[in-house]
Amino acid sequence: MDNSPSHDDSGQPPVSAPVPLTKTEPQPELKPEARPQAAPRPHAPVAEAELRVSDADREKVAELLRDAYAEGRLDADEHADRIEAAYAAKTVGDLAPLTRDLPARPLSFEKPPLDAPRAARLPQPPARQESPTVVAVFGGAARKGRWRVGSHLSAFAAFGGVEIDLTDAVFESPEVEITVTAIFGGVQVRVPENVTLQGSGVGIFGGFDVREATAADPYAPVVRVKGLALFGGCEARPRRGKKLKEWVRRQLGTD
Repeated sequence: MDNSPSHDDSGQPPVSAPVPLTKTEPQPELKPEARPQAAPRPHAPVAEAELRVSDADREKVAELLRDAYAEGRLDADEHADRIEAAYAAKTVGDLAPLTRDLPARPLSFEKPPLDAPRAARLPQPPARQESPTVVAVFGGAARKGRWRVGSHLSAFAAFGGVEIDLTDAVFESPEVEITVTAIFGGVQVRVPENVTLQGSGVGIFGGFDVREATAADPYAPVVRVKGLALFGGCEARPRRGKKLKEWVRRQLGTD
């Protein structure tokens, strides 16, 4: 019996049956799982040095600088530089260095709560009668608080400093003329922000700076500053936040 593999009569090898093709089903697209959103982080607390300051905060520091100048702890140039920096300060960190080398006097920038009870307003003491002349020689002299101001004042500073603060003064005249003489010294004048301030002075190897302002009220007092600064300085400006009291206007007979 012949066991050899059979061949087709044509002499070609046998052809295997075709394999049926199967259709590949598309796989579903996998979407990334939605992750829960993280809760927003709370803002970090602002450092105290970065806290914004108010006009009242600037005025507190300016008051300390004025006292230091009147006591002779600061010269005219140092005082002028620090006062300018105080009014230009934006944050607590800008104000703190201005009084760091002065005697300790606590400064608080904290604001009382809105519902805090206010202390009863006490009657003001009577105004003092003072000399119209303020003199400082190798030292300091200050005239501030409730005092009576006439029509003329004179300030003389030699190797020292004079401060004239009219913000709480009682004006007895609708016009006040201040004559300044500063020789190797300084004179500082502060007036309420709602009075008219005028000035005409001469600075020789020094400065005579009067920040003129015109009051909206035509009946407000007028303060005129004039004089000479020789190797020294004179600075006069309105004090922000301080206004002439209404009863002073009545005293001037302008009602």
